[in-house]
Amino acid sequence: MWCVFITEKQFMKFFFSQLATNTTGRYTDEFPYVSHCGRERNFIRCDDLPVVFTELVCHSAANNTDTYHLTYAGGTMSVAFQPEQVVMLPDTGRIYHIGPANGGGVGLIKSSLAIELSKFFEFADDGSVPTHFVWQGKKHKLTKSTLRRLTEVKRFQSPVVRDQ
Repeated sequence: MWCVFITEKQFMKFFFSQLATNTTGRYTDEFPYVSHCGRERNFIRCDDLPVVFTELVCHSAANNTDTYHLTYAGGTMSVAFQPEQVVMLPDTGRIYHIGPANGGGVGLIKSSLAIELSKFFEFADDGSVPTHFVWQGKKHKLTKSTLRRLTEVKRFQSPVVRDQ
C-alpha cells in the first residue's frame, strides 16, 4: 500500500501552477479562473485577484547584489520585484504588482505588506496618485503597464449583464 502525504505548501504550489483563465465554456461568468487537477476542474472566483503576494523576500547573490521577490502560493512561488511595476489605486488604496501570466499577469499585494511598501511612494503635487517608488535609494518612475494589465483583468472578471 502506497501512502502519499501532500503538505499544504505542495498543494498550493500545484494549485497555482495549474491556474488559468477560465476558457472552458462552463461557468465563465461566475468563475473567471480555473485550476486543473487531472480530470477535475477547480473553478475559482475571488474578491479581487487570484494571486496575492504575501511577502517580499531578499535573495543575496554571489556578486553581493540583492534581488527581491514577491512570494505567493504559501511562499512556494514568486516573481521578481520590479519597483517601477507597482501601482496603487487611489479609490481603494490597494497596491498591485506585475504577476504570473497564468494568474492574469498581475497580483494584489497583501494589506500588511502594502502598508509597509506605501512609505516608498512619491506623489505628484495633487497627491492622489503615486508617480515614483523610491527603492534602495533609487527613484523609479512608475510605469502604466501594470495599471493597463489590471484594467484588462478587471474587465475580464466583470460579469456580463444580460437583458432579461
